[in-house]
Amino acid sequence: MTYYLNKNNNLNNDLFFSNFFNTEKNHLATDIIETENDYEIIIDVPGFAKQDIKISLENKQLTITAKKELSKEENKKFLRKERFEGSYTRKFYVGDVKQEDIKASIEDGVLTVKFSKDSYKKVEESKYIEIN
Repeated sequence: MTYYLNKNNNLNNDLFFSNFFNTEKNHLATDIIETENDYEIIIDVPGFAKQDIKISLENKQLTITAKKELSKEENKKFLRKERFEGSYTRKFYVGDVKQEDIKASIEDGVLTVKFSKDSYKKVEESKYIEIN
């Protein structure tokens, strides 16, 4: 699923907001905040370690993937297994923002990705964003 950010958002007509309230069961709960100068994407990633999360920028899309594998203990018999194992991916259209203008951090199971509205420039190639 791709979300579109642009300087002239129309809440009623914009794909960014029309898909924002998706109620999929297995997705990363996301808030998107627009300030005077920046966009912030805030995503709940409980139980995911920093190294389990990859953020990439390609073709004007920011892709966030979180992958979790539970330990495989063959000698245990599960009576119930509810913890998630697998991967989530979310995509956000961000325009011509440069990789070096995107900042990401993770704290207490919450990933924050932030970039300036004025940082739109030609994207040179696919890049990965470091999580601090």
